[in-house]
Amino acid sequence: MAEEETVAEEVAPDTTQEPNQDTKPEREGVENLKVLENIDVGLTVEVGSTEIKIRDLLRLSEGSVIELDRLAGDPLDILVNGTMIAKGEVVMVGERFGIRFSEIVDPAKRVESL
Repeated sequence: MAEEETVAEEVAPDTTQEPNQDTKPEREGVENLKVLENIDVGLTVEVGSTEIKIRDLLRLSEGSVIELDRLAGDPLDILVNGTMIAKGEVVMVGERFGIRFSEIVDPAKRVESL
């Protein structure tokens, strides 16, 4: 019977480690995120676009104007590495241009565009 008690003790779950098991994946996730924080990405603000023929492209000179597919005052597309993450508007920050985010793209939609 002493042997049966020993086996029962060895099989009993150790409840002192459960809280540590819950926080371990969370801690690993935070550490993984910290690694990603230092990666450079390219941020682009797209004013608009259009398609033109090479003939018209070759005729461009100083002062030429090309009409874009976006209306004045429309929000601009903000892209990170080619993926749209937001819309925004141009602002002045001292002597430089800046961009104010006005609408963030839903993360699920960002993943769909990859």
